[in-house]
Amino acid sequence: MSSKNFIHDNFLLENNFAEELYHTYAKNLPIIDYHNHLSVKQIAENKPIKNITEVWLNGDHYKWRGMRANGISEHFITGNASDEEKFEKWAETIPYTIGNPLFHWTHLELKRYFNIDKILKPTTSAAIYKTANAILNKKTPAQLLEEMKVEVVCTTDDPTDSLEYHQQIAAGNYYTKILPTFRSDALFLIDDENFNTYLTKLETTVNFSIKSFEDFLKAIDARIDFFNKNGCRISDYGIGSPLFVNEFSLEEVTAIFNKFQQKIALTSIEVEKYKSCILHYLGKKYHEKGWTQQYHLGAIRNNNKRLQNLFGADAGCDSIGDYPMAESMSKFLNTLDYENKLAKTITYNLNPSYNEVFATMMGNFNTDEIAGKMQYGAAWWFLDQKDGIEKQINTLGNLGLLSRSIGMLTDSRSFLSFPRHEYFRRILCNVLGTAIKKGQIPNDMEWIGKMVTNISYTNAKDYFKF
Repeated sequence: MSSKNFIHDNFLLENNFAEELYHTYAKNLPIIDYHNHLSVKQIAENKPIKNITEVWLNGDHYKWRGMRANGISEHFITGNASDEEKFEKWAETIPYTIGNPLFHWTHLELKRYFNIDKILKPTTSAAIYKTANAILNKKTPAQLLEEMKVEVVCTTDDPTDSLEYHQQIAAGNYYTKILPTFRSDALFLIDDENFNTYLTKLETTVNFSIKSFEDFLKAIDARIDFFNKNGCRISDYGIGSPLFVNEFSLEEVTAIFNKFQQKIALTSIEVEKYKSCILHYLGKKYHEKGWTQQYHLGAIRNNNKRLQNLFGADAGCDSIGDYPMAESMSKFLNTLDYENKLAKTITYNLNPSYNEVFATMMGNFNTDEIAGKMQYGAAWWFLDQKDGIEKQINTLGNLGLLSRSIGMLTDSRSFLSFPRHEYFRRILCNVLGTAIKKGQIPNDMEWIGKMVTNISYTNAKDYFKF
């Protein structure tokens, strides 16, 4: 397998129009990465990276799934093998990932961070490992972000997080602005065996007892205020299933919460009413604060109990769910919109059969307060590959306003993942360039070029106003 500059200047750009759009209007733009899972602690400590396995393979369930599919022993994936051995097994897997975005991502990252043109495979593994490590040993996370011109990173943070590392970074001299995101999932899990433990942690965080549902809401308010003071402007929800929209009253949910605290088993309807209340309450709070709310919908998580027991959550055994989505989305968004309490909203779909459902649903609730208030979000997770990105772009173009899209995000745990913005921009330029070539849109480089710049960067800058 020869490299022959596999990642070249016009990678994925299939015609002259696409090339001009990318190189003139997208290539050199900064990055606003408004959703990822990077370690704030690592950024704050800002120590040189130990080796490429640490920054590339540890915690990356995309790569873990690929290695498992290739028959690699778990010892070399999440086990106790050495970092170099794990890298060797990843190199052994890479030739078999052709057709998977991992092949493209891997070689984009090798090129952009290390100027490596070789294809990763067993015969090149040792040399690539040595070259990458020699560079990483002199680089800190903050330097890696700056080199990719990452202006803003929004991390994913539990409501009980102290945000001490965000505060440390904010007080320092960093090129990249690192902002927290209020990830609300744990607040919903009243039916989880660990919810009582979480309540105790929340009590410690807010420094008062939670003896009633009123106290619980007071604690939520306190944490939202705290996050807001520390630069948070985005919330996130990632439970995955349809949004909770059971009818409820405050009196009902107060009684349900009291019942839980008395250690009386809740019915499924009671759990649903509680979760519906929290969803609605949070939605109104986000609007009050002027935040953007994100909803990641459609995942079915932790399918493999063996791997979950071995490693825990995020082991790489999640997949696409087939939940019905339209009715719950409609009811939730409509309720908040009717009350004039609907915040800027981004929804991400994991099941491609629901692309058109999501795109058309978001179009129901736009207002004149900001162009593109309701966003059908970028191709997410299993759909974050060339085909999935093209389908998201085309669906939004067919059923909404592609020109108002806020573009791409990494949703990644790796400091080497930022070429995914380049990947998206190249695909976007190729879609539009091909449409120009076919005569489907005008050959107006000034206007289409501005559209590319807006989607790649400016729309997000104007939308979030970080």
